[in-house]
Amino acid sequence: MKLHLNRPLVVFDLETTGLNVATDRIIQISWIKVMPSGEERPGGSYVNPGCPIPQEVQNLTGITDEMVASAPSFKELAPKLIEEFTGCDFAGFNSNKFDVPLLIEEMLRAGCDTSLFDKAHYIDVQNIFHKKERRNLDAAYRFYVNPEGFSNAHSSDADTRATWEVLQAQLERYDDLRPNVGDLETFSRMNNFVDMAGTFVYDAEHRVCFNFGKHKGKPVEEVLSLEPNYYAWMMNGDFPAAAKKILTKIKLNLMKR
Repeated sequence: MKLHLNRPLVVFDLETTGLNVATDRIIQISWIKVMPSGEERPGGSYVNPGCPIPQEVQNLTGITDEMVASAPSFKELAPKLIEEFTGCDFAGFNSNKFDVPLLIEEMLRAGCDTSLFDKAHYIDVQNIFHKKERRNLDAAYRFYVNPEGFSNAHSSDADTRATWEVLQAQLERYDDLRPNVGDLETFSRMNNFVDMAGTFVYDAEHRVCFNFGKHKGKPVEEVLSLEPNYYAWMMNGDFPAAAKKILTKIKLNLMKR
């Protein structure tokens, strides 16, 4: 294994009811916990989302309502995930934009402490691939690992294994990729998001700014000072819980001044 690890790396993938971080739910989670010794510890579970799985998602993933009916809810599964993931860094394919934010959202909805994510590093294998070759996971697998591709695409088990194999192959191929989590996180980062979903971004002065709507690009503190009702509008809207947490922290800091 070329990758140098100081602590475990969780390579993971989610299958979900849709692509909205704020409102959709996890129906399957799979991971490979790679230890600093190189040992690989796979794990995973179906998850009962508490709602019907859209037919198009069932067609795409092969995961049906019947398959998750007896699975644990995310709230029931969360303690195991926290125990498994605490003290780890994370890697995935398009994970910085989707999988990590949605995982954090599910944790927040379950009332869990999400501080383990604040201390982690994140490697997005898709971003490394796009910077180097610019394709999707199947093309990445064909390019780096096996020209015949891999089976069971859109199964989180298969996608997780493919992502881990692609990351290892990237490290073998590119001498300028430093084989440690911190440098890979820096290389694979493609944005200046404050929250993983990108509701807020940092500007050149490292101020937290809105990244959507009529106030896009404006500092949050400035907007809340001039338009305090905007806070209530966001808190009542379909925004990620992680974004609302950041917004509330900024508002409380303003109130202390």
